[in-house]
Amino acid sequence: MDQEATLLELDDAFVQDPYSVYAKLGAEGSAHRVRMPPGVPVCGGLPVWLITGYEAVRSALADPRLSTDLHRMDGLFAQNEPDSDRRAGFSPAIASHMLNSDPPDHTRMRKLVAKAFTSRAVEALRPEIDRITAGLVDTLADEDTVDLLDDFAFPLPIRVICQLLGVPVEEQENFKSWSRALVSGDSPEAAAAATTEVVAYLGELIARKRRAPTGDVLSAVVSAHDVDNRLTDIELVSTAYLLFVAGFETTLNALGNGTLHLMRNLDQWEALRADRSLLPGAVEEFLRLESPLKHASFRCAKEPLTIGGVEIPAGDFVLLSIASANRDPRRFEDPHALDVRRPTDGGHLAFGHGIHHCLGAPLARVEVRAAFGALLDAFPAMRLAADPEELRWRNSTIIRGLHSLPVRLNRR
Repeated sequence: MDQEATLLELDDAFVQDPYSVYAKLGAEGSAHRVRMPPGVPVCGGLPVWLITGYEAVRSALADPRLSTDLHRMDGLFAQNEPDSDRRAGFSPAIASHMLNSDPPDHTRMRKLVAKAFTSRAVEALRPEIDRITAGLVDTLADEDTVDLLDDFAFPLPIRVICQLLGVPVEEQENFKSWSRALVSGDSPEAAAAATTEVVAYLGELIARKRRAPTGDVLSAVVSAHDVDNRLTDIELVSTAYLLFVAGFETTLNALGNGTLHLMRNLDQWEALRADRSLLPGAVEEFLRLESPLKHASFRCAKEPLTIGGVEIPAGDFVLLSIASANRDPRRFEDPHALDVRRPTDGGHLAFGHGIHHCLGAPLARVEVRAAFGALLDAFPAMRLAADPEELRWRNSTIIRGLHSLPVRLNRR
């Protein structure tokens, strides 16, 4: 990059409200030179291209000239900073999965797990999702004020994904702390420690599945490695890690973010209470308005390309703003407002677009619909138990989610 990069400081103000920054940048165009602050995974301290606006982001998400290949990015670091120990992302021990791969490796890895997340397969899980949801609601029956994230939004998706992957429920809690350490970027030391613990746990779990397959998705992935050699050892562990984290982070944050906006717009909550047929569209609106992923995973240009009239040189890093795209006023009328009756044909990008479109999108939708249906039934007078302006968002380049969400259930 020869030009001076504008400093985009991902400080606390940006973490709490990125939309004012997106609006300012969006008025200037679609491609912006920014410098990421030190400590940000992948590109901390380096200049990158930040892409904003619906059309530019949607097109870039599906552009094969933008690579998500972790090894390609590591090669760029080795070439440009030969004396640096910088890595492009997390340790390859947990990051060598399909999200960080290009075809044909991406195609090979995705095919191994795709069948478990089809709409038909997820629909077969609906009775179990409803059972888990009802059980969690029952545990809240005698409570007055709870943290909806810790007590409901986290255990629901983690129990579902643990059942899908054949993991004992008592071993689920670790993934919460591991995920937060790895995606927040707050502490490289904490991320390194979490990586060590994740790799050790998954290695032991995979060994269990190898000794005694249990007919779950993870057992099938282990079999594909052992019988058909369709995964390397590192890809096996990394795929297991991706399935766990992706299996609960999206649903967790969709539930938390959607609840926050409903509590701030009680007329919309009452509309859902009165007409449950609005719920499927409302879930899409939650995903659009406060997308669980603020940005897509980092990419690098394999060759020169033009985005928004700006030429991106080969080898430059690119960050795609999903949150900006989903509030683009050129695509969505009154984009900062929650409207559970909004038509769903706007095509939000919360689950991405192109070959990396979220594999678990059908599962997340079923879980979020079940969760809000249960909350509306059990706690029709639920309200926030804190000033919404005092709630804090997690310090992550990728994730858009709250630290906590205290609510008064008002069941009685």
